[in-house]
Amino acid sequence: MTVQDIPDLQDCPYCGGPGILEQEGGWCWYAVCADCGAQTVQFEFKTAEESAAAARKAASLWNNGKIVRCDIGE
Repeated sequence: MTVQDIPDLQDCPYCGGPGILEQEGGWCWYAVCADCGAQTVQFEFKTAEESAAAARKAASLWNNGKIVRCDIGE
């Protein structure tokens, strides 16, 4: 995946912090808030083509507000 292929992420719907697209160990992509830790599910991939599609899926879920956040005590 090239820099041009990385989708723009909106700010976190919970706290307004910056959204970051992260790759975990070369097997999945997910989006996460740098401030509160809210995140999307992980999208697994095995090939370069699947990697780009996984990153786009994570960004799409993030931008549509489909995220998980655990508050203190949960």
